[in-house]
Amino acid sequence: MELGDWAVLLVAAGAAGWVDAVVGGGGLIILPTLFLVAPGIAPQTALGTNKLAALAGTATAAATFARKLKMRWKVLVPGAVIAAITSGFGAAAVSLIDRALFIPLIMVVLVAVALFVTLRPSIGMTAAKHPPTRRKTILVVALASGLIGLYDGLLGPGTGTFLIISFATLLGTEFVRAAGMAKVINCGSNLGALVYLGATGHILWALGLTMAVANIGGALVGSRMALAKGAGFVRIVLLVVVIGMVIRLGFQQFG
Repeated sequence: MELGDWAVLLVAAGAAGWVDAVVGGGGLIILPTLFLVAPGIAPQTALGTNKLAALAGTATAAATFARKLKMRWKVLVPGAVIAAITSGFGAAAVSLIDRALFIPLIMVVLVAVALFVTLRPSIGMTAAKHPPTRRKTILVVALASGLIGLYDGLLGPGTGTFLIISFATLLGTEFVRAAGMAKVINCGSNLGALVYLGATGHILWALGLTMAVANIGGALVGSRMALAKGAGFVRIVLLVVVIGMVIRLGFQQFG
């Protein structure tokens, strides 16, 4: 790649880190950029290289949120382990999935998410008046981690968004806190897929590590903005990113 290609990738990685830190969906920025500047790259290698950069940014965002928010580590850490395991299985099963059928299904889910957030403006804006029981919290985090972790290994776009929506709707968690929780789980899912893709030789380490630096920068800015600006800011970014994901996936599928 030429110097200009590196510059484009670093800008994309920084932007992806920002988006991922706030609501998730950074993969829809990095992956198309990788295919643009390196048309011959294998899809699994692009995914593995993206996971390396994304893990660095996600871990940075999780640490930033953890410094300002009280995190339920006894629930979130096991959830991250579950996500790592299912994401690894998802990455291993990528070749078995018919994406021609899978992507339209994800688009339908994303449209439903956008409509739900639009029609229920109170969701995620404040914490629930009656906090969920510990048993319900454990159950929701475990199920969301397992199912969305599997999805992250299989396809990936919007993993953080789905986690935030799950925690906001099922646990009554305010958007900023839900974003912090999502980053911890997303660290696990990124790591699980990364381990499998690395073990099978699908990572460009020099490129991925370079992009990771830019991703970390974007994640720092994004997580701090989310903490400073609050739930209303996260809600707006979430809607914009979801609509963008629907358009991008639609173009990928039908364009």
